[in-house]
Amino acid sequence: MRVIFMGTPDFAVPTLQAIVDAGHEVVLVVAQPDKPVGRGRKLQSPPTITLARELGLPTAQPRAVRAGSFPARVESVQADVAVVIAYGRLLVPRVLDAPRLGCLNVHASLLPRWRGAAPIQAAIEAGDHETGVCVQRMVEALDEGPLLVELTTPIGERETAGELHDRLSILAAEAAVQALAEVDGGTFRPQQGEPTYAAKLDRSSGEVHWHEPALILDRRIRAMSPWPGGWVAWDKGPLKILAAHPVAAEETAPPGTILATSPELVIATGDGALALDQVRAPGRKAVSGADFANGARLAPHDPLAPPE
Repeated sequence: MRVIFMGTPDFAVPTLQAIVDAGHEVVLVVAQPDKPVGRGRKLQSPPTITLARELGLPTAQPRAVRAGSFPARVESVQADVAVVIAYGRLLVPRVLDAPRLGCLNVHASLLPRWRGAAPIQAAIEAGDHETGVCVQRMVEALDEGPLLVELTTPIGERETAGELHDRLSILAAEAAVQALAEVDGGTFRPQQGEPTYAAKLDRSSGEVHWHEPALILDRRIRAMSPWPGGWVAWDKGPLKILAAHPVAAEETAPPGTILATSPELVIATGDGALALDQVRAPGRKAVSGADFANGARLAPHDPLAPPE
């Protein structure tokens, strides 16, 4: 089958490799343009483009996808189907309709739950017990297309978004290959249930507010690992909370109060307490919560930061 592949980040790499390994002819790999990275701001290609070049596949990195030459190029390759996974751009009807069998989107949630930009993080933060990957026929509306393939997986009790991301990237590859085997003549079914939406993340998404319950804060920190990371306001700047876990509060104290500094740094929350396993102060290396407390000369019954 002649396939256009559209995907940008490392999440999409296993799917591109799996499509090639399954024997399909990838006639075009599309990703976002190279971006400057690091202190030197050197341009770096997306992971999918790097793999495509290694495989000798034709590539495109259009700055404009709704106009210009890109829609015509998509039409010119005469693809049977397009597979879109974490591409990061909305497609116009002319592009969606260009492949003979349309465009398939591989989405990292159990649709219609967690339509949108950050479904992996949203599932963990909400406390979902399972998630998965869906392959849908793309329509103009965001993540509203009918489903062809759905694969599920449990979410680990202590799993972070980074860990789940890696597992789902492998599951996405499996789902995409299955969908390509079924798309010509397969049965698409409408999405069932009330939709929920996963908003795009920014640096503020990981902020910890001590008045919230410890269970909620624990989920947020895991959901925002590795990016943008959980953090809390501290008198010397944002204190990154890289790992934490909820514990029983042995005393009643205002949220944000230090309950213990050894053997763990424990902070009172709106319900229960949170032990900070690993933190990173501004400009410093990551250390255990206890080592941070010792170096910062923190003491029980003091506030970790000024009251909210």
